[in-house]
Amino acid sequence: MKKFLVHNFGCRATQADGAALEGMLRKQGLEPVAANADADLVILNTCTVTATADDEVRQVTRRVHRENPDARILVTGCYAQRAPEQLATLPGVHWVVGNSHKIHIPDLVAENAPYHGQIHVGDIFAQQELLTAPVEDAAGDRSRPNLKIQDGCNNRCSFCIIPSVRGRSRSASIESVLHQVRQLAAKYKEIVLSGINLGRWGRDLEGRLRLADLVRLLLNETDIQRLRLSSVEPMDFSDDLLRLMADSPRIAKHVHAPLQSGSDTVLRRMRRKYRPRHYEDRIRKGREWMPDAAIGADVMVGFTGETNEEFEESRRFIESLPFTYLHVFTYSERPGTEAASLPNQVPMHLRKQRNKILRDLAAEKNAAFRRAFLGRKLSAVTMDAGRTALTSNYLRIELTQPREENELIDIPIGALTPQGLREASLLPVLETDRIYA
Repeated sequence: MKKFLVHNFGCRATQADGAALEGMLRKQGLEPVAANADADLVILNTCTVTATADDEVRQVTRRVHRENPDARILVTGCYAQRAPEQLATLPGVHWVVGNSHKIHIPDLVAENAPYHGQIHVGDIFAQQELLTAPVEDAAGDRSRPNLKIQDGCNNRCSFCIIPSVRGRSRSASIESVLHQVRQLAAKYKEIVLSGINLGRWGRDLEGRLRLADLVRLLLNETDIQRLRLSSVEPMDFSDDLLRLMADSPRIAKHVHAPLQSGSDTVLRRMRRKYRPRHYEDRIRKGREWMPDAAIGADVMVGFTGETNEEFEESRRFIESLPFTYLHVFTYSERPGTEAASLPNQVPMHLRKQRNKILRDLAAEKNAAFRRAFLGRKLSAVTMDAGRTALTSNYLRIELTQPREENELIDIPIGALTPQGLREASLLPVLETDRIYA
């Protein structure tokens, strides 16, 4: 096998794993290609957070085999760790490799697979290695690499399969993170720090360091112009971390704290480690110290047993807080989780109704947030071949004239677009501008 292609599914951590795999295969002398039809080896690096994610993996596997019957397919990642037998029977699949064995993939593919459906899956909780490499944004943005610095999760939320497919929390060493950020800072203006449970970085290292300690060190010992934190659990947004974010112009003003539900009783059934009052304290402090910050959350609707009253409690709680966007998910039963076996599953039509209600609420909040920046200047990094830019507070700007990609500039805001902002122009205001403004 000389040519390979990696398909990544799901979260930033999976994207980082895929980038690391690519790097290892290149070192083995394999050549990356862009199309299934050109590949001798196709690696599907999977997600399993929802049933929809599983469906997508199976569909893509079958499509790859149709397009290139001679290609050998290797399925790895979270779905492979959770249900390897399901994947091993799919046409064209020669190897199923769990996260427990992902680091051994270059050696596995160097051998001729003697039979279809080899399974290499072991105890993920014995995994010590942290497979990671900088990766360009999954949406095609080549200006903001993601750097995974943490993997695994020690929490046991009743709905979540991730700990059983990612293992215990483990952190990249300070030396490793410093080295990678220094290298990236020579090329990029902004870096996104990510992880499965990013706020737990350092707890397993000597001295039980905190994420704020690492961020402070990166500011002091590297030249990176902007650091952005991806999702951080609410109780890991300590006063120290929030104050550091507020005080440093080199940290993106962007707080993303998973909520899941604003109902206390639902949070208890989810086995989340905070109550709504705790969450509210963190969010309001973030807003107080960073008045222009993006504040986002993951929210789940239709969790097992969620009543109309509990959903309304959650909706009111969300409405009361200064969110600027939401990622709204419909609950999906995951085999192997506690919640999947509980009674009183919410009918799917109610889950979808509740999803739409919160998405509409999020759209209203986001429009009001964007409208507040008309006539102002915002700091942003240019992307998409210089046609768009992303602000420190997570707003996408359409540029009126192309810039160099990967530049950090101040941009005057002239109008709203359906999803973002538009740079101010000397040209007359268009009717479409008035519609959204």
